[in-house]
Amino acid sequence: MNGFERRRELKKQHILQAAMELFSELGIQKVSISDIAKKAQVSQVTIYNYFESKHNLIHEVFIYYVDQASNQFEEIVRSGKSFPDKIKGLIFNKKQVATNIHPEFYQYLMKEYAEEGNYIEQVYAEKALPYFIQLFDEGKKEGYVDQNLSDEAILFYIQMMKEYFQREDVYERVLPLTEDITNIFFYGIIGKKS
Repeated sequence: MNGFERRRELKKQHILQAAMELFSELGIQKVSISDIAKKAQVSQVTIYNYFESKHNLIHEVFIYYVDQASNQFEEIVRSGKSFPDKIKGLIFNKKQVATNIHPEFYQYLMKEYAEEGNYIEQVYAEKALPYFIQLFDEGKKEGYVDQNLSDEAILFYIQMMKEYFQREDVYERVLPLTEDITNIFFYGIIGKKS
């Protein structure tokens, strides 16, 4: 990538980050291209040159958001921390996301998630599943995950939850329950053992 392409890509990333922050704080409808341009310190024309329309920008922000979340998940799993510390990091991360995301932006993300063949499905299959397996294998080695649980059973449970969350009647209600659901996923209904 030459200097011009690198600057162009950095500017695009800066616009996506500004748009994501505004959508997360205010929702999609209340945010104008002008608002995004001001936050990103670029002209509205620049945004249209990169994305053509607000609709395209929203879609690109969705992909950017999923990539950011995937990278954070990967960083936690690949860190040298113990299994319990990784779980705490994942739960805290989910809590932060649930607290800091505008419900309208969340609903948009979940509608995209419910679409057949969406980007989240691709990231889930290529990145998340292998990292989940790695995480649970570490948990088994460290004695925190039941050795008798097969990877197949764990993946079946994850798939079951994923499919359930893709239902509109579920994703419309789940945001305030994110931390509780994540706790149940990792600690069960008995809760965390000291």
